[in-house]
Amino acid sequence: MSEHFFSALEKIGEKHKCVCERGFVLAPLTTMQIGGECGLFIEPNTEECLCEVLNVCRSEGIPFFLLGKGSNLLIKRFSGVVIKIGSALGGFEFDGERVTAGAGGSLAALCSAAANEGLSGMECLYGIPGSVGGALYMNAGAYGAEMKDIVRSARCIDTSGNIVELTAVEMELSYRHSAFSENGYCILSVTMELKRGNTDEIKAKMSEVVQKRRDKQPLEYPSCGSTFKRPDGYFAAALIEECGLKGHSVGGAQVSEKHSGFVINRGGATFEDVMALVNYIKKVVREQKGVELECEMLIVDK
Repeated sequence: MSEHFFSALEKIGEKHKCVCERGFVLAPLTTMQIGGECGLFIEPNTEECLCEVLNVCRSEGIPFFLLGKGSNLLIKRFSGVVIKIGSALGGFEFDGERVTAGAGGSLAALCSAAANEGLSGMECLYGIPGSVGGALYMNAGAYGAEMKDIVRSARCIDTSGNIVELTAVEMELSYRHSAFSENGYCILSVTMELKRGNTDEIKAKMSEVVQKRRDKQPLEYPSCGSTFKRPDGYFAAALIEECGLKGHSVGGAQVSEKHSGFVINRGGATFEDVMALVNYIKKVVREQKGVELECEMLIVDK
């Protein structure tokens, strides 16, 4: 990548006094705890800063990657620019039964804030370790609820650098998918519609959801969450277990002995370990069950 291009972005970082660093190691920013260096890392602290960074990247053809909380990401390296959408872009604002949340905010923190406001609708999403923007990007869901159930609109930066507002229909939300994976827009904030409820009942439901996660999921190990999407008519974890792959490992990567739908980092796992294990799982399930598994996690190696 040209020195000139990185210097232009570093000047933006200096202007706005935000984090900007070359050769930044990404592993600590992912829940899988795997990731090498990126060409340049920058964490905009205002929407203005973010717009400037995106405009330079797009006008100069600099490859960039938007990073939230790194909870659904397996990354080896990225030679371009990693733009972290962090907590500085993550405030919450309540207006009656509606809440507008910045993309960089924690989804779990938003769920807690909504509960404190006596607002119901996010209980089943509590415990998902992602950002609000990341949750919308993949239409995150759990225990029968999805982001699409509550999302009404989102403010975004389009590919021309304009701030636009999309309706839920325009976002094309479906199972672990949204239009953002194709349209190149950067999510700034999300507006959701909730319902009035009993605070104690809401918090009790959230506690129940968290306990289910602790009981059934290998939360004690780094992972990307569910490794595979749910195939039509099947459950990925059941297929993997029926194929005798529970506990199977490659290097430091292992199919969790607690939940077969999770590939975990048992310690020292590399990108190559995880990919070898994922590809082996897909091969065995295809051969034994005739089902093609599709990864839910985003895989980056550029």
